[in-house]
Amino acid sequence: MRVSPTFRIILRVVALALVLALAGCSLFRGKKGDPLETLSVAELYQYGVVALDRGNEDLASRTFERLISRFPFGPYTEQSQINLAYSQYKEDKPEDAYSTINRFIKTYPTHKHIDYAYYLRGLINFNRSGGFLENWVGQDMSKRDQANLRQSFDDFGALIERYPQSRYAADSRQRMVYLRNMMAQSELNVAYYYLRRGVYVGAANRAKGVIENYPRSFQSRDALAIMASSYRALGQDQLAEDAESVLKLNYPEHPYFAGDWPDWRSNLWKLLPLTNRGQGH
Repeated sequence: MRVSPTFRIILRVVALALVLALAGCSLFRGKKGDPLETLSVAELYQYGVVALDRGNEDLASRTFERLISRFPFGPYTEQSQINLAYSQYKEDKPEDAYSTINRFIKTYPTHKHIDYAYYLRGLINFNRSGGFLENWVGQDMSKRDQANLRQSFDDFGALIERYPQSRYAADSRQRMVYLRNMMAQSELNVAYYYLRRGVYVGAANRAKGVIENYPRSFQSRDALAIMASSYRALGQDQLAEDAESVLKLNYPEHPYFAGDWPDWRSNLWKLLPLTNRGQGH
């Protein structure tokens, strides 16, 4: 079979393209078979960004880690540390993400994206605290650690205080309101638990803490009712009357005054643990 000259040329072009492609693949893999060893800092950064955009957080993390290792200094390295923290956060690796972003904040306190770093640290702690019911159902109410909630609240607060015009300030304020209510509710749940167990000193003290630390929260009304109930049970009539007066002045329609509060028959109270957890403080 005879092959035309034109077809021979086409075959040569295809063969040359194939050789170049194979050579490119070999070069891309590098000596150790790792493409991340041969890319320039700009190419490596873009490689990680594309992986992150496509939802491949594992590859993004490995890419940014390699960039930081190969190129310890420069703007690409600084931004890669933020991107690495974000990819770790998306991978549900809060400890790694917190460590990375915290190190960035300490190393680059005047970075142009430092406001986002505070915001991201707040998000990491915000999600480390878990869901609302997860925080307290079936756990010892008197020993629940609120450190992540408080740290997240402080992170968002630092962002708002230092960078009030930041694009992340509005969302941070909303999250702070939510966190404040969550922390107040957590304390109130402990007070409810002690009240149901008959640990009236613990109930009164926890409820008083809600009033002092979260005075304008929605939970403050039930805190006053718990204080009044606890003081009555303890025979502290004057303290009980004081709490009732404040409650009636601010929340005259509170169910406490109907004489059937709290209603332990409701489904909500069935979620509270009844095992002996010790005395309140």
